[in-house]
Amino acid sequence: MTGFMSSDRPQAAEGRRAGPLIVTEDVALLDDLLRLCAAAGAEPEVRHEVLQHRASWDDAPLVLVGDDAADRCRGAARRDGVLLVGRDQDDPGVWRRAVEIGADCVLRLPDAESWLVDRIADTVEGVGSQAMTVGVIGGRGGAGASTLACALALAAARGGRRTMLVDGDPLGGGLDVVLGGEHSEGRRWPDFAASKGRVAGGALEESLPALHGLRVLSWDRGDSVVVPPEAMRSVLAAARRRGGVVVVDLPRRVDEGVAEALAQLDMGLLVVPGELRAVAAANRVASMAGMVLRDLRVVARGPYAAGLDEQWVAGTLGLPLAGELPIEPFLLASQDAGTPPGSVPGPLARFCTAFWDRALAADGVS
Repeated sequence: MTGFMSSDRPQAAEGRRAGPLIVTEDVALLDDLLRLCAAAGAEPEVRHEVLQHRASWDDAPLVLVGDDAADRCRGAARRDGVLLVGRDQDDPGVWRRAVEIGADCVLRLPDAESWLVDRIADTVEGVGSQAMTVGVIGGRGGAGASTLACALALAAARGGRRTMLVDGDPLGGGLDVVLGGEHSEGRRWPDFAASKGRVAGGALEESLPALHGLRVLSWDRGDSVVVPPEAMRSVLAAARRRGGVVVVDLPRRVDEGVAEALAQLDMGLLVVPGELRAVAAANRVASMAGMVLRDLRVVARGPYAAGLDEQWVAGTLGLPLAGELPIEPFLLASQDAGTPPGSVPGPLARFCTAFWDRALAADGVS
């Protein structure tokens, strides 16, 4: 146990906060807490008592006090983030000791292990506001959803926001290709297909290809891999914990994995060309997505068939209008030449910038 004792404060890695303070002389409990800290990616500081180490008590982002050490912590300054941890499920005096040290709650292992790992990981990652998460879905095939998803992500990154672009469509060809990064080093969806439980947000972000100022989770060029709902839930939750903006490009079909993605969206954008058949197809997509997603809005795309406009499209679908996607004549030619959509000044880039200004202002994000 002496190998974990140090008079020096632990140094947090760049972008991470220092780990929790553990106060206990119970060797078995300490082993459990060290194991849980390791699972959360945290490097804790360990003390037998705290009255002689007030800086450790005051500065630690989280304090885990063992049952055996509660009496030795009674003289410490009151603060938030103190948890009393033990194993005895039937100890009648535990609540008294928790009140005496000002603990936020009482935890009993092993029952509370999963919750405690999440709490430690949140502390280390410095979790604040979750990312504004927007999904883009095509009302019909070829509607331009992937193009809009990429352009939205590039606009958010260009505005100085932490941005992650998630490719939720395994049959879409890969958003890394659209961004010209198919050969960039980094992990792809097949690497996360077996993910269960908590995925560390910082580790996820650092492992992905960095393209044009944002991180991209896309598909590799191998055989199609099914991403289970558990993996989709874990990965998107990790992406959201990093804050900033997450853009998810979604397929028109809604399976269990897509339903998990829809459940984590703050807003969905349904891209609908101004054609009767496209509106009819979009209506079916909207009915399926709307069973999970509360805030689904229409992005209308011209040119329009006779008698149609953006208001008619949104009204027919019974959904609010998020905006009209501008016509950009040379967009496809630019993409074929290797220019990512919305990466240069033009109607699409202006549309995306204006969208984020409105959406983030409404969400209270500067």
